[in-house]
Amino acid sequence: MLERSFKMVDPLGLHARPAGGLVKVAKPFQSDINLVTSEPVSLKSLIKVLSLGISAGTEFRIQTSGEDEAQAMEAVAAALVSEGLAEEI
Repeated sequence: MLERSFKMVDPLGLHARPAGGLVKVAKPFQSDINLVTSEPVSLKSLIKVLSLGISAGTEFRIQTSGEDEAQAMEAVAAALVSEGLAEEI
């Protein structure tokens, strides 16, 4: 399992449009990809991701596990940073 920590920097937090983009990045991978605040939720489920209510300044982790975990982690991390949603901590 791989894990990296991030801090939400988008002033609007993780709302529907960017969350949908992250789900789209995560879905093609075979690995489990979780977004973790207090409890892990699948990054492949838009409803679960939005239920976290991640606001600006919130720290969270991304966890990947499976045969393509490294590629999945890189893709999700790149999307978070390049879209200006979060910075790695």
